[in-house]
Amino acid sequence: MNFDASELKFDERGLVPAIVQDARTGEVLTLAYMNSDSLQKTLDTGETWFWSRSRSELWHKGATSGNTQRVVAVRQDCDGDALVVLVEPAGPACHTGKRSCFHRDLQGDVVEEKFESLGTVLDELYDLIASRRRDRPEGSYTTYLFEQGLDKILKKLGEEVAETIIAAKNDEKGPLVSESADLIYHLIVLLVDRGVSFDEVKDELLLRRKRGTTRKG
Repeated sequence: MNFDASELKFDERGLVPAIVQDARTGEVLTLAYMNSDSLQKTLDTGETWFWSRSRSELWHKGATSGNTQRVVAVRQDCDGDALVVLVEPAGPACHTGKRSCFHRDLQGDVVEEKFESLGTVLDELYDLIASRRRDRPEGSYTTYLFEQGLDKILKKLGEEVAETIIAAKNDEKGPLVSESADLIYHLIVLLVDRGVSFDEVKDELLLRRKRGTTRKG
């Protein structure tokens, strides 16, 4: 994939700042620099390449550490003088081992890393349930559901729907929170069993948003 270099405003050194962002959580992972060659290699390989200002050479993120970054999209800002690179990281972005390079406050103290969005948690749960369906580890409740088949999965989902409704009548939030988590888990089991991905559900929701409705029809 080639890009039109005339669309970007490289500085006097031929560089443009590239903000690397986790595509799933939105977390900013690092700030690096690209020249036209590193940007082209990024587009060609689907992994991030940058220009090292200290070593004056191209470098492939994760080439030695294994912490590569799979590129989902590259966007330029409105002035064409900065990039955002959306990635799926295979490990920490920072050489210190931290997930993000931005892990210190203005006093230099390390801040607690806490960036678990609902989307990230759901994606991780989907992947875990999918692995249970594939590997069928003994003693796993999820394995039990898959081995019992679709009718059992639907029965359990129906039970969780009823229990969530009952919990909603409770004045306390705790039971509703707990039953909602159970309901979401069993819904994901059904989606995995029927081969439906989150992306397909997301696309349907986006389509409805464009139509200005949240429901079918």
